[in-house]
Amino acid sequence: MLKAIRDFFDQHIGQPQAQADDAHRLQLATAALLVEVVRGDGAIDPAERQAMLAAIAGKFALTAGEAAALIGLAEQQARLANDTYQFTSLINRGFSAAQKLRVIELMWQVAYADAVLSAHEQHVLRKVAELLHVPHGDYIAAKMRAREAGG
Repeated sequence: MLKAIRDFFDQHIGQPQAQADDAHRLQLATAALLVEVVRGDGAIDPAERQAMLAAIAGKFALTAGEAAALIGLAEQQARLANDTYQFTSLINRGFSAAQKLRVIELMWQVAYADAVLSAHEQHVLRKVAELLHVPHGDYIAAKMRAREAGG
């Protein structure tokens, strides 16, 4: 897993590896959580994929190509993962409460992207919010902001 992460970031971003490892892991963990939201039905809707790309590119200031490569790597990691804990534990160590809330809001935006909010998406979001220690009121506020942003 670490080799795949290093190869991706060496190839696409070019920062010195020693400085960027933690940031790269956080980017991958965030992207993997976005993937987790939409992978329950076995296929990622084009609107969901576009929402993931926009969310990742915007959050981490990546180009479209870098964001696509990161999402591809996140899809691989999400398939290999037994659960979301490996991703949420990294985020808990590396992100502030406000940053974790932003991840939840991005996850809601991705969930709303195809105009169908499934029970799986809601379950994953609630579970991740709990693992990230996001208070319920903040979780609901993020959901409302995402819904309003999606139209």
